Amino acid sequence: MHVTVLLQEAVDALKIKSNGVYIDGTFGFGGHSQRILENLDKKGKLIAFDRDVSAVARGRSIENRNFHIIHSKFSKIKQELQELGVSQVDGVLLDLGMSSLQLEDVSRGFSFRLDGPLDMRMDTCEGQTAMEWIASASEAHLGEVIKNYGEERFAKQIAREIVMARSRQPITTTLQLAGIVAKVIRPSKHNNHPATRTFQAIRIYLNQELDELSLTLPDCMKLLKKGGRLVVISFHSLEDRTVKCFMREASCSDKFPRKLPIRDTDMQHLVHPKLRLVGRAKRPKDSEIEINPRARSAVMRVAERINVDNL
Repeated sequence: MHVTVLLQEAVDALKIKSNGVYIDGTFGFGGHSQRILENLDKKGKLIAFDRDVSAVARGRSIENRNFHIIHSKFSKIKQELQELGVSQVDGVLLDLGMSSLQLEDVSRGFSFRLDGPLDMRMDTCEGQTAMEWIASASEAHLGEVIKNYGEERFAKQIAREIVMARSRQPITTTLQLAGIVAKVIRPSKHNNHPATRTFQAIRIYLNQELDELSLTLPDCMKLLKKGGRLVVISFHSLEDRTVKCFMREASCSDKFPRKLPIRDTDMQHLVHPKLRLVGRAKRPKDSEIEINPRARSAVMRVAERINVDNL
């Protein structure tokens, strides 16, 4: 059973207006969307997105005039909203985590604990599968991806072992790949599976998750009305670093040495802050982690739009 992480905290952070327009950029199992809808009146609107066709199918079963769901990656949110005639919104929520259903569906190939085909695509309608990529990638490229997206210090050794293994027989299943990685890395005393970082890296790379996030954040900011909130929940350090850096840079203005003479005509070209950071990064409480251990790595960051004149 999927348990939505930081459910009430995320919805509270949006500071919902009952007649506002909101975006759930990652519908997933719909936990956040359902709670947002509970806070809207007849004039309110929630537009959800997901690149997973099964999530979109779940969303389309919701019978609510305030709700609309679109099958799309969230880097296309701005484009899709333009087609709907929506230019500004009151809040955007991005929950970057995977759902339990995705992990436990053996046909998706996300889990290193369940045997299934090596797929790992968020959108099964397009793109290269993990099996296809592993079969064709060079040893150097394998190593780079596992190191850069999994922060795995044994990336070179794992890449070498993968190349050796595939020369003997095709690598087609999740347990095959997990077993290959386990030959290189000893089990962790913290009970982390040896293949955790490798699976994370391949999934992030295939789905271009960090590129998607980097493209999406500026668009989400531009869509916000003054006072609108951007709420992002991330689940690993690379995601959180991207969100943290973006929000921090957008909340800063150009800084110059004191008494530096600047003409009034040049002031309009200066960079002014567009976001205000709201509170500190928030993590799930111990009570939530006890119920849902997968929540332990979640980090939520919130920012508010303060300047809509200078886009």
